[in-house]
Amino acid sequence: MRKGIIAGTDEVGRGCLAGPVVAAAVILKKKIENLDDSKKLTSKKRNTLSNIVLESSYYGFGVVTNDEIDQINILNASLLAMKRAILNLPIKPTLVLVDGIYKPDLDIPMKTIIGGDSLEDAISAASIIAKVYRDNLMIEYNKIYPDYSFEKNKGYGTKEHFFAIQKKGICKIHRKSFKGVLSK
Repeated sequence: MRKGIIAGTDEVGRGCLAGPVVAAAVILKKKIENLDDSKKLTSKKRNTLSNIVLESSYYGFGVVTNDEIDQINILNASLLAMKRAILNLPIKPTLVLVDGIYKPDLDIPMKTIIGGDSLEDAISAASIIAKVYRDNLMIEYNKIYPDYSFEKNKGYGTKEHFFAIQKKGICKIHRKSFKGVLSK
């Protein structure tokens, strides 16, 4: 069994055409049942688990805007979001488990785990709260930019979203460096 203060971190929104990339870092205070990769859960289950995670853990969020993504690229933006999330934790972990193969640049021991959002509870918890946080943000953006159906597509490149870009052009939160947005 691992000793020390273990945090898990994951990001969401890498493949979107609009909005920020959001990461969360989570230190679980207790075992939470049914945690999994946020993409494998229904919206209802994600929301329920997100509330449980927020009540039973230490957590931090990191947000990198679409403008920052356009400046530094999506990989660097994802790592920056994770770094911000870890730095926003109320206590410093002794080890951070990172979903994927890349890790943020911090002076904390880290271990990368491919598919970690399905394998490690702390990463699953981070995946879930980051997804719910970002989805709620995109629902709010939909009120400002209703032409793009952000409440449904959450900024991903659906057929409807591409059609809206073609018809209306891009809005302030689109990632101008992304294929499908770039030419508009």
